[in-house]
Amino acid sequence: MTKQTFTKLLTANDTGESGGHQAGIHIPKTDHELLAFLPKLDAALKNPDAWITCTDDTGQEWDFRYVYYNNKLHDAGGTRNEYRLTHMTKYFRAIGAKQGDAFHISGVIGLSEYKVYVIKSDANERPAKIERIRLKGWRQVY
Repeated sequence: MTKQTFTKLLTANDTGESGGHQAGIHIPKTDHELLAFLPKLDAALKNPDAWITCTDDTGQEWDFRYVYYNNKLHDAGGTRNEYRLTHMTKYFRAIGAKQGDAFHISGVIGLSEYKVYVIKSDANERPAKIERIRLKGWRQVY
């Protein structure tokens, strides 16, 4: 079994710095490797989810919700059709994560053991004022 690691550059919205309501980190439907890495969710169900326990680099465990918001497929007038990792705000606040930091999640496909950590960006490179949200995507680390 091969260990895989995925990383995402955090936005102000991901970390709560934008002051808006945070629905969680977006998982692109087109990123098949990342979707295969996370637990399988049954699209036949409305808003299927799975709680995943992640261990950080200090050994503390965090429970995140992996959810497929799919009311567009199940409800007349539904608008959502997206995967997200939610319940992460407490973790990000505890470690002092900020916009521009890199969130990493690693593990082995098929095992429900995940490791998470954040690599801090240089604070001098962070914008002094958040003017708008810029979306940043995921990438696999080899």
